[in-house]
Amino acid sequence: RLETRLSRRRLAVLAVFSCYSLVNAFQWIQYSILSNIFAGFYGVSFTQIDWLSMVYMVAYVPLILPATWLLDARGLRLTALLGAGLNALGAWLKCGSLAPQRYPLTLAAQAVCAVAQVFILGLPSRIASVWFGPTEVSTACAVAVLGNQLGTAIGFLLPPVLVPNTPNDIDLMAHNISIMFYGTAIVSTLLFFLTGVVFEEKPKYPPSHSQAVLQTKPEDYSYKQSIINLFRNIPFILLLISYGIMTGAFYSVSTLLNQMIVTHYEGEEVNAGRIGLTLVVAGMVGSIICGLWLDYTKTYKQTTLIVYILSFIGLLVFTFTLDLGYLIVVFVTGGVLGFFMTGYLPLGFEFAVEITYPESEGTSSGLLNASAQIFGIVFTLVQGKLTTDYSPRAGNIFLCAWIFVGIILTALIKSDLRRHNVNSGIMNLDVKAVPVDSPVEPESTTLKIQSAL
Repeated sequence: RLETRLSRRRLAVLAVFSCYSLVNAFQWIQYSILSNIFAGFYGVSFTQIDWLSMVYMVAYVPLILPATWLLDARGLRLTALLGAGLNALGAWLKCGSLAPQRYPLTLAAQAVCAVAQVFILGLPSRIASVWFGPTEVSTACAVAVLGNQLGTAIGFLLPPVLVPNTPNDIDLMAHNISIMFYGTAIVSTLLFFLTGVVFEEKPKYPPSHSQAVLQTKPEDYSYKQSIINLFRNIPFILLLISYGIMTGAFYSVSTLLNQMIVTHYEGEEVNAGRIGLTLVVAGMVGSIICGLWLDYTKTYKQTTLIVYILSFIGLLVFTFTLDLGYLIVVFVTGGVLGFFMTGYLPLGFEFAVEITYPESEGTSSGLLNASAQIFGIVFTLVQGKLTTDYSPRAGNIFLCAWIFVGIILTALIKSDLRRHNVNSGIMNLDVKAVPVDSPVEPESTTLKIQSAL
């Protein structure tokens, strides 16, 4: 076997990535949490302010394949620098939109941040696999995902403090917004430079035997063939759909939460925001616990299926207790829902890496995120229509039905833990720097790894 060794730099790489992912998520939510203030400041409709958030989802789907190709062809360092650099560029462009009638500029700036997101969301599993050992890879992936969630949580808390509503004093409003915009730009620029200093393509020594067999790509390696391999992998297709259903449902619930709450609790907009924060914070805890559990047990399918079922039960309880008239019940059920639905995110990433090894982690994660964005847009539109025309219960039951379908699809996934098999030494092989298409030499193995089904 090749020598494997953990690099001290891995913690710095994870910390810097988590921080600039945090800033990107903060920039996504900072408009919608202050929608009434920005609508008044720019003199536009609430729908136009909503597009400042929707642009993140709209940009992701068409750009994910070029982004994963870049990660596959040019590597982790360049992709990370693009994500951090575009994040900083978008933040500085927003500083130029600090005046009424400059909505087009702030939309353009947010679009730049949306493009940055494409180079960020697919990296957690790639960073975890390339830099972390077998006993910490799932936890590292969970921490990387956690950064994005923490950014959303801070986005719920900080903007209302920095930008109080002063409708009769536009100059004061502009000054307050400038504090938020310039502060974000300075922090994101600092993180861009830190990314350039800290990020390397890979550590000197591979952290695991599964990474050791991926050291060299064959000359005839094809990104197109890698995509074809993934779409021929039936377990991955089942996971792709089930992941999209679960994460898309969470996006829909988060987007329409305010509307659902104020339907039954008139005048409780502040508490609606706090319930949203509860969902995010509980989800952060769920992500870490799920990551630690996977590293300890390696029970990928069982854990994924259990969390899926518990999310289904949580949404049912949330649906049928929403109109009881007790906000404390909504806080509790919302927290439980966020714990399991968000805790599922790193589970999906890591399970995908296991069943698609040795295909690129960034490509599988990117496709999962694209599926989530598509389902999220569709679910938000349909649930929003049902909620408006009928009731929040009708919209939530629609989601429950789809999540039940996701449970069935998850149960059908064949749990072929390819990466874990290599790391645990199930194969009696001498690991060398061999091509991805032939990661094991036939004469020295008792079990072959195939790059696709």
